[in-house]
Amino acid sequence: IWIFHLFYADDNLLANLARMSTSERIKAIQKMPETMKKKREIRTKVLNKVTKSRHGSTQLSCCPQYPQGTAMSFRRFGNTSSEYFHHLRLWHRTLKIIGAEFGTSVLSYFNFLKWLITLNIFSFIINFSFITIPQFFAVEPNNLSFTGLEVLTGTGYFQQTVLYYGFYTNATVSTAESGPFYNMQLAYIFTVGIYFVICFLILLFSMAKSFCRNFINPETCSGNASKLLCTWDFNITSEKAVKLKQKNLSTQIKEDLADVNREVLNFSVKERVVRIVIHLVAWVAFLATALAACAGVYSLSMNNLKLLVKGHKNDLESQAAMLMLPVFTSLLNTFITFFYSWLGHLERFRTPGQQIYVTITRNVLLKISIVGILCYYWLTMVAVAESQCWETLVGQDIYRLVLVDFIFCLLGSFFGEFLRRIIGTTVCVSRGLPEFDIGRNVLDLIYAQTLTWIGILFSPLLPGIQMLSFAIVFYVKKVSLMMNCQPPRKVWRTAQMTTSFMLLLFFPFFVGVLCVIGVTVWRLKPSEACGPFRGLPSMYAAVFEWIKMLKNYTASKWIVWIYENLITSELFFFILSTLVLIITYLYWQIIKGRKTMTNLLRQQIFH
Repeated sequence: IWIFHLFYADDNLLANLARMSTSERIKAIQKMPETMKKKREIRTKVLNKVTKSRHGSTQLSCCPQYPQGTAMSFRRFGNTSSEYFHHLRLWHRTLKIIGAEFGTSVLSYFNFLKWLITLNIFSFIINFSFITIPQFFAVEPNNLSFTGLEVLTGTGYFQQTVLYYGFYTNATVSTAESGPFYNMQLAYIFTVGIYFVICFLILLFSMAKSFCRNFINPETCSGNASKLLCTWDFNITSEKAVKLKQKNLSTQIKEDLADVNREVLNFSVKERVVRIVIHLVAWVAFLATALAACAGVYSLSMNNLKLLVKGHKNDLESQAAMLMLPVFTSLLNTFITFFYSWLGHLERFRTPGQQIYVTITRNVLLKISIVGILCYYWLTMVAVAESQCWETLVGQDIYRLVLVDFIFCLLGSFFGEFLRRIIGTTVCVSRGLPEFDIGRNVLDLIYAQTLTWIGILFSPLLPGIQMLSFAIVFYVKKVSLMMNCQPPRKVWRTAQMTTSFMLLLFFPFFVGVLCVIGVTVWRLKPSEACGPFRGLPSMYAAVFEWIKMLKNYTASKWIVWIYENLITSELFFFILSTLVLIITYLYWQIIKGRKTMTNLLRQQIFH
């Protein structure tokens, strides 16, 4: 009898839902206190019942229903596709576990690393599609032998491959004598130029999106009450998912409460004087180490230049000598950043956020100085050196820097976290497990991405190498975090840190890279014996030659007009900059208005 009543109730429910309109049926199913799996089963049964009833009617009555059935099929397909894509998101569950266990501060690092991996995937696809694949049709045989040392040094066999600028041809590529041709000069410069424009727009969009989500969020007007009463997902039935959701909500509420009940430290006059002296000593130590590091990098750059002028040798001593500059630079970036982190702990800041931002500022100044000296060395010394292909030499230098920096990043996880855990659990138990150093790790990522951006012009496939290295770093850092680190002792909310990382990546690093690329393209003379721009006074001269050729064709006059009246016009960029400033000002006023309304709504709710 119970089974009969169950099936009868089920049939009665399906019949009632089948008689409803499409919108009413969707709302009724959504309001059911059932799991998502059960709701999908009910929806499928109702749709089958509706379809059978329509097939049983006359053919004339079926015709008007055809668009509605098609729309329902598309909606069903869209819901299924979105569900699968949601599960296929990269490292979705891993990021949820990290956020639940270690809070948003550590999670912001892994979100930033995931974003950089996606950016490098896009870079690799662009360069490989428009630069590397066409070169395969004009490839020349590589007569050099592979010894294995090329993986570390980037020289030898790799020098005659598509990895470097010097291997690419300056001729037009075509599959047949009378078929269409592909201009490698224009493809090379336009691919790199358009890529940087897209990166510029992606960074601006990502910063704006992160700013609106973390600084201007109208949905947070109810504060912690919404987290307690409105954020639980009742469709969760798995025990693991329930525990993970509980940890995530608990961590978020702790962070919000720590932000509200922020501890105010009151120091005496003597303690304040001591703190000021400690801060001054720390900044003097920072300046001294930064100047010494820059002097060491410049000295080794001069020594590296002598090796480049003499020419490459395949013996082990010469190969090891070329690794001195990247190894020394990586040593500085690793050990000095550890020293800056120790200075931050010594200064005893009021909040963990202040300590992280001061550490990041010092690391930014150090890495900008080192990258600036390296760029000065490449553009003013290597570019005018007596070498057959100075662009390939710069690409090899950047390849070695990227590879050695990746190795030291892995070693930093071992020495900075694994050994600290061993010491904290066996030798010095009072220190305990180490905390994840966000400032040092984030600046390592930004430094590596900056090298990749600089090297794209000289080594088009460098984003692919950086993509693989970042993916390995993600897994290594995740394992090291789970095994060696503890959650932050002071729980604090850091929703704005992702925005700060984007801002740092954009300025000064991305803006500095644009300056370096601009000087290379417009000012420096390409090598005479290699590369797609051989024989030209500058890389940008290829665009001038193309515009001159288009003037002879009537159908291409509009391209010439755009180039002469817009791209080379100072007035156009002045008007464009003015419009951007006006739009930014209006957008900021809208944000201020939304923030004011949010604060008023919050006050009304609390009252």
